[in-house]
Amino acid sequence: MMSDLEFNCLPTIIGSVPFKDPAEACTKVLRYLKDIPAWPQLPRRAFVENMYVQFSQGFPGVTVNGDKIFVDRNRDLYPELEQLYAAYLENDITKFPVTRDYAAGLYQFLNCIDLPVRAVKGHVTGPVSWGMTVTDQDGRAIAYDEVLADASAKLLKLKAAWIENELKQINKNTIIFLDEPYLHSIGSAFFALSKEKVVSLIQEVFNGIHGAKGIHCCGQSDWSIVLSTGLDILNFDAYNFGPSLALYPKEVKNFLISGKAIAWGIIPNDEAILKQESVASLVERLEETISPLTRKGVELPFKQLVAQSLVTPSCGLAGLTADGFELAMEMLVEVSLKMKRKWG
Repeated sequence: MMSDLEFNCLPTIIGSVPFKDPAEACTKVLRYLKDIPAWPQLPRRAFVENMYVQFSQGFPGVTVNGDKIFVDRNRDLYPELEQLYAAYLENDITKFPVTRDYAAGLYQFLNCIDLPVRAVKGHVTGPVSWGMTVTDQDGRAIAYDEVLADASAKLLKLKAAWIENELKQINKNTIIFLDEPYLHSIGSAFFALSKEKVVSLIQEVFNGIHGAKGIHCCGQSDWSIVLSTGLDILNFDAYNFGPSLALYPKEVKNFLISGKAIAWGIIPNDEAILKQESVASLVERLEETISPLTRKGVELPFKQLVAQSLVTPSCGLAGLTADGFELAMEMLVEVSLKMKRKWG
């Protein structure tokens, strides 16, 4: 883990951007993110850069057909499972890399050596969201199959470790987020995984990450469960669900007093809403969102909370136009600067 998680509201992004050309995407990201750039995910370039496909290479039975991905259980999966488990037991992260055709933005980013940055950020789809979204040929989520759910966490652990190792070529300080949008469904009638299963799947992937590790959830979740996974940074949609964090004061306080950080997704990724906001309105909204943590239950100084904060968009930016992306990044950087000047 990074030795110091006092970020003082430095900006970074979730990962996805609205560009097809990897060189353009990296240029745009690096123009704005001088301290913690992230490699750009390019879902508009190809279906294989969709977050549920991008990290699927090597999974037993996985089939990508046009714009669909599924696990074909009619195949004999055991030889592929044996290969996966052998690599896992040997901790051989070279056996299951993310290839260039699946992550053009990552490979372009890796050419940017000797960047004068504080850290570099990467991401991988989390095992809960991957397992709940990817199904077998009959439409059953693989998360409900004990063998396949376990295999998915082990594969994603190897992928996360491989990505982290590649990013260390740029900077020794790495941050790897698990993108877990499905965590907003915890407790709903459509989510049958137990709390223990959720935690164990996430912790399996975290075991492969040596630097700072985080979770991004673009919704409202049971934060007591999420905070029990051993993460270092919690990233959530603070623009739409900011008050939800204060509902778990004990867990949030323990998380923060242990020196960990919150990444506030305060920049909306809806272009129409974004255009109605200003830097001043977003700073005010962020301050109002952080303030409850200074009161009963958490009771930490506002300046300390700012020190242990990052700012991000509420979710990925692939749905924006090119102009919308520029606006979101400009606002992100300006919100960061104003918070640092006022509270840093």
